[in-house]
Amino acid sequence: MSDADTRPGPVTFALLGYGGGGRFFHAPIIAGAPGARLGVVVTSDPERAAQAKAEHGVEVAGSLAAAKDLGVDAVAISTPAATHTDLTNQAIDLGLPVVCDKPFALDARSAIETVQRAEAAGVLLAPYQNRRWDSDFLTLQRVLAEGELGDVVRFESSFERWSAGDPPAAGGGLVRDFGAHLVDQALHLFGPARSVNAQARGVKGSEDDFRIQIEHVGGVRSELSGSWKQALPGPRYRVTGTRGSFVVESPMDVQEEVLLSGRTPSSEGAAWGAEPASRWGWLAPGGGAVHRVPSEAGRWPDFYAGFAAAVRGQGPVPVDPWDAVETCTTVDAVHGSIEHQEVVYLTE
Repeated sequence: MSDADTRPGPVTFALLGYGGGGRFFHAPIIAGAPGARLGVVVTSDPERAAQAKAEHGVEVAGSLAAAKDLGVDAVAISTPAATHTDLTNQAIDLGLPVVCDKPFALDARSAIETVQRAEAAGVLLAPYQNRRWDSDFLTLQRVLAEGELGDVVRFESSFERWSAGDPPAAGGGLVRDFGAHLVDQALHLFGPARSVNAQARGVKGSEDDFRIQIEHVGGVRSELSGSWKQALPGPRYRVTGTRGSFVVESPMDVQEEVLLSGRTPSSEGAAWGAEPASRWGWLAPGGGAVHRVPSEAGRWPDFYAGFAAAVRGQGPVPVDPWDAVETCTTVDAVHGSIEHQEVVYLTE
């Protein structure tokens, strides 16, 4: 018998929600991830159900329980933020491994309870922090690992764009929506926060601009910004170290652009995630010549490939669910800082 005959089949996912997030940022990534298969979409919207069937040939179910009855192996949740905790808990109670999009929860207490629920049930759980597989983030990690910046002292990171109308209410507010990615990346790179200071424009849950300053326990300072109304976005990253700086000017990862244009990992093949040379970052050694740094290819499908492997018992989940708790705890502190106009300390 050949190796192909003994390998288990792909992990079949049910995707909850087929709005913008589910349709563009989950469905094609699941469908294009090695070892994963999109089998069911859960939605009660007839138009979205028809889109899902036409675009992916999936079955449609009206509930999580109905999706389980169709034989799915795992669940991915891409629904409005206020539903995330309840739906994730439902999936856990059904014994289905579950991926939950950001924000993982609307507060740290809910996040802790969900993670503990999954651990008690022995159910795999991961937050969908796909931005850890952005081209520019992977490139930045390589630059840091190579040591060319020396010791990092300041990390600047922004999600800024000009968008029509107000931020969608489904995201739970811009601080939790954009902030979930920005804070996760900062904590992933430089460790837990000692303190946060933050400012925002607009009331909680409908902000259209924010600034966050994090002092990490290890001494690095992160300056994070998100804006829905910025016509001239700042650099995606500027990282300053004792020996030089690294800057990525392009505000958007190429994977986002490609997905929104209708192309997918399946249609692009080996070209997926490749950034053109015109968008590579700049490395500036102190006193040396500034030069371009070739970008790593973006690899969002790696998240679902890793989660599928974990479902098959072939490794850990790609993002630890306790990382989501740490992010939610930090974002709670950000909201506290905004509300009380003061620095919030998370550790002594």
